[in-house]
Amino acid sequence: MNPIVFVHGFMGGSAQWVPQETAFGSASVVAVDLPGYGQNAHLSPLPTIEAYSDWVLSELIRRGISCFDLIGHSMGGMIAQEMVAQAPDHIGRLVLYGTGAQGVLPGRFETIETSKKRALSEGAKATARRISATWFLAREDDPAYEGCAVIAEKSSAAAIVGGLDAMRQWDGRAHLKNLDKETLILWGDHDRTYSWEQTEQLWHTITRSNLAVIPLCAHTAHLERSGLFNSIISAFLAPSS
Repeated sequence: MNPIVFVHGFMGGSAQWVPQETAFGSASVVAVDLPGYGQNAHLSPLPTIEAYSDWVLSELIRRGISCFDLIGHSMGGMIAQEMVAQAPDHIGRLVLYGTGAQGVLPGRFETIETSKKRALSEGAKATARRISATWFLAREDDPAYEGCAVIAEKSSAAAIVGGLDAMRQWDGRAHLKNLDKETLILWGDHDRTYSWEQTEQLWHTITRSNLAVIPLCAHTAHLERSGLFNSIISAFLAPSS
């Protein structure tokens, strides 16, 4: 199997992918930390989704990784779509997970502008914990919530506002019909961030797409239902017989 590259979402980090680190047999798992987030919180956040795509591709080249399967979650799914548009020959199979083709998120638990205003008025830490709770069906009661909140808390106010601005400016719908990769669209059935309509748009527009809906979870199926999530990914990425 190709190396599997995981690109996290807004206020995420590589540490969120611990349940996936050894789940795929001999395939190596590479989880990046985007500038401004996770272990790279000390780096300046980037202004656009395209810039994050450039950064991830350059980081993988720096690590000697030229061909890989790609999993993008949430904002990371936007970045993954841009990576395919920029460097299609480097990418094998694609998983777009809890994401959409528009940076403005219809049906999100609150508008991006509201999140920006609240981040500036309430502070980065309070914003990180509040938004992290929306990622889980059980909110703060999910066992994985605290770990996600701690990762999210690493994000500065600049990274929070910058990430929201990068998403708001981005629109990937024009790329979808040209996205010629075997693609899995993966969605939690109670996702509060990305509505079914956005998931359906990816599924119906990407030519070689497959759909998996994971029940009883929200925006973090890889933590809420990690066994089922890993099984679905393993089946999709398994070499063809």
